[in-house]
Amino acid sequence: MSEHPPFKRFVIFAEMRTGSNLLEATLNNLRRVTCFGEAFNPYMMGWPDKDELKGITRAERDADPMRLLAALWDKPDHLPGFRYFHDHDPRVFDAIIADRECAKIVLTRNPVDSYVSTVLARETNQWKLNETETPIPAAIRFDADEFRETLSAIEAFQLRVLNALQVTGQTAFWLGYEDLRDGDVMTGLLHWMGRTDLERVEPANDQVPQNPRELSDKVSNFDEMEAALAALDPFMLRRIPNFEPRRGPNVPSFMGCDAGRGLLFMPVRGGPSDVVQGWLRGLGQVERSFNQNSLRQWKRQRPGHRSFTVLRHPLPRAWAAFQAMLTGGNAELRQAMRQVYRVDLPPDPEIGGMSPDDRIARFAQFLDFLRRNLNGQTTMAVHPGWASQSEVLAGFARFAPPDLIVREERLAEDLGFIAAAAGVDAPAPDPAPWPGFLNDKALHRAAKAAYLRDYAAFGFD
Repeated sequence: MSEHPPFKRFVIFAEMRTGSNLLEATLNNLRRVTCFGEAFNPYMMGWPDKDELKGITRAERDADPMRLLAALWDKPDHLPGFRYFHDHDPRVFDAIIADRECAKIVLTRNPVDSYVSTVLARETNQWKLNETETPIPAAIRFDADEFRETLSAIEAFQLRVLNALQVTGQTAFWLGYEDLRDGDVMTGLLHWMGRTDLERVEPANDQVPQNPRELSDKVSNFDEMEAALAALDPFMLRRIPNFEPRRGPNVPSFMGCDAGRGLLFMPVRGGPSDVVQGWLRGLGQVERSFNQNSLRQWKRQRPGHRSFTVLRHPLPRAWAAFQAMLTGGNAELRQAMRQVYRVDLPPDPEIGGMSPDDRIARFAQFLDFLRRNLNGQTTMAVHPGWASQSEVLAGFARFAPPDLIVREERLAEDLGFIAAAAGVDAPAPDPAPWPGFLNDKALHRAAKAAYLRDYAAFGFD
């Protein structure tokens, strides 16, 4: 197995109070290694009270961060780098990730320890401590809401780093807070970066732990903190697995109406699109077959326009998908249902003669197929007519999210509202009633098993 060539530069992905100051000090004690602090911190240039770095001012960096990045890397026969946190300038992230000659170091710490240490440092204004200084004794009050927000932002950033490394086929050197005082680990880090000329790397000794006390001594409302943390779900036990492929925005299906300041309908397949389209055509000219460029132009030409989509309850939407499958032109799909996916359909010429009870029984089998299909348990691709509406809306958001998510059962009220927002005063249609047999409890249970993410996301009854 071949070794990678020596790295020419590095970045430390970290957060506040994870030990990144100590790691930087260790690196800066080495010959031909320089860590330029938090070079892209929006509030300083590398270190507190600095407004210039490598001859570039803070204003110049903010105008063009790539200029500073190039200056930091321009250090021949040297290993330059910096620390990068989740709230640093996002404009350089992609360039850092894409640079395969840049070593990625990921430094983490128990998020509760990190949070408590951060709040203590803010309250005491003591961010570093050497052996001649005295720590300021203090205890903080744990704020559950602030901690959850901080944790969410850090987790999202770490997942972004991990995904970016996976997509680009790279790896990182992962460090924990406790590793930073281990000379063997520090030596391994520098050897991994290509500095095999360094026989031994000792951790910096000019910094000491600031608050080596139990958390119960550092948090005044420790019992409240324990209760708040117990309510979190670190192992994501309540997570609903998602095996559906990501969907695109499907812009060509959008409908733009010239009424008022403009109405844009973003249809979800299997919903009441025919009813909404008929209503739009009664208001004014409807334009279709957009691409992303023409839709952006349509939007620019209609300031004050409003966009919307319509959600349908998963059970009648699945029924619509089932009906479309029975009557559509794709005979191969029906044959696959019979032979592979345990949906006991009669031969095509006999489908029209199925009794209502037979049709309902086959629909129940189809719901079970949907459950397996949406959970990645079949080889068949997820059809847009039965894809989860949460994933369809996520696809819309990759272009632009709708201004309003209409519920079919509130069609008249919600369409009237969005029309008024666009300067249109016109009555809207009421939704069509459900077929009575869809009130069957077994069908409801089967639909929820198939579309659990939609039930959870949108509160369907």
